[in-house]
Amino acid sequence: MADPRNRRMPPVGVKLTTDVERRTDGFRARVRWTDPSTHKRVGRVAHVRSHEEVEEFYDQMRAATETGADTTITLTDYATSIGDRWQRGLDPTSTAELYDTGLRLRVLPALGHVRVAKITAGMIDRTIDTWEAEHSASTIKNSIAPLVRVLDEAVRDDIISINPAKHRARRNLGKHVTQTTGALRQYALPDLATLRKLATECGEVHQSYSDHVMLAALLAARGSEVAGLRVGDVDWENHIVWIRRQHYPGKGGLVIKQTKGRRDRPVPMLDALEPVLERLTTDKKDDDPLLRGPRGGVLTTATVRDATRWDDLVAGLNLTGLTRHGLRHTGATWMADAGIALHVLQEILGHQSIETTKGYLHPDHRHLAEAARQANQFLSKTPTRKDASRRDGPRL
Repeated sequence: MADPRNRRMPPVGVKLTTDVERRTDGFRARVRWTDPSTHKRVGRVAHVRSHEEVEEFYDQMRAATETGADTTITLTDYATSIGDRWQRGLDPTSTAELYDTGLRLRVLPALGHVRVAKITAGMIDRTIDTWEAEHSASTIKNSIAPLVRVLDEAVRDDIISINPAKHRARRNLGKHVTQTTGALRQYALPDLATLRKLATECGEVHQSYSDHVMLAALLAARGSEVAGLRVGDVDWENHIVWIRRQHYPGKGGLVIKQTKGRRDRPVPMLDALEPVLERLTTDKKDDDPLLRGPRGGVLTTATVRDATRWDDLVAGLNLTGLTRHGLRHTGATWMADAGIALHVLQEILGHQSIETTKGYLHPDHRHLAEAARQANQFLSKTPTRKDASRRDGPRL
C-alpha cells in the first residue's frame, strides 16, 4: 500500500521549505510545512528522475498553498473524490446512468491513471480513436460527456485552467456521427409488404409483438414511446396519434417520463395502422395502456428481442442487421419518400435539429425536382386580380 504521507497536500497559506537529495536512480525531493491544526512538522516526498521534475513537484506544492487544489491527483482519484457532483442537472433515471456507465467502463480504464493536470486534447482524441473502432456514436457520446463534466469540475477546483475535453464531442467521429442526406435510410425496411411479413412472424410468438412492430414502424416511434402509448393518445377525429411519453427500464425499475424531445408530438394515422389501432382501443378507457405484453407487462425493446429471438427471426427473413430501432427509421424513411415537407417531418419525429431529419431524405435530387414542379405550378397560375399598387409602382 502506498504511503499516505506521499499523498498529503499542504494547506492553503502555509510556508514551505524544500530540500533535494540525489539518488542513484534520480532525486528525492521533499517539501515540509507546519500543520496549522497540530503545529507539527509534516511533509511530502517525491522520487523523480530529473531536476525539471523536482521543480515541477515544488511548483505543484506551492500552487496548493495558493488554491488548495491537488494538481498531482489522477483522474480516477479525482472522480472518486467528487462523487456524483459532476452529475448535477442530469436526469438520474436515464442520462446520469448512461454517463456513469461510460465513465466507469471506458473513460477511467483508458485515462484514469493519468494525472488530471496532464490530460491533453491530443490524448483524448487518441482515446476516442480507439473507441471508434469498437463502439457506436451514442456510446462514444456517453463516454465523452461524463469526461467533459468531470474535467469541468477540475477547472472549478483550480486543478486545471481549461477543459481539454470541452470540444471533443464536436469532432467528426467518422461514419458513425456525420449525418448526410440519406444516411439513415440504410436501416429501413424496403416496403409495407416486408413490414407485414415481419409483423406476422413476430405474431407467431404473440400478437402483442406483431402490434409492437406495426406501431413502431408506422408511427416512426421509439420502442419506449410505443410502450408509453395510452388509448386516449389515439385521436380518431383528427386521425392523429399523439406521442406523449416514454416507458422504459431505468435506474430502480421501469420509468415513465416525457419524450426525448420533452414535448408532445402528433403523428398522422396511416391507413395500414388503422385496423391495429381499432383492435387495441376497442372497449378500453382513455387512461388504459394501448399495448401490453402476453402477461400484461410493458414491452421493452429487450423484451421484444428476447421473446421473438429477433436476430434469428430477421436473419431468416433476409433482414440481417435490422434492429428494433430500425422500425422507427423505416417509418421516417417512408414519410420522407412520400414527400412530407422537411419541417413537418421534423415535427413528427421530434428532432431538435433539422440536420438529423435530413438523414431520411433520398440521396438523389428528387426532392428538388418536386420543389421545382410545385414552384412551376404556382408560377403558371393566371392571377385572378390585378394589384394596382404593384402595376403602377410606388408614387414619388
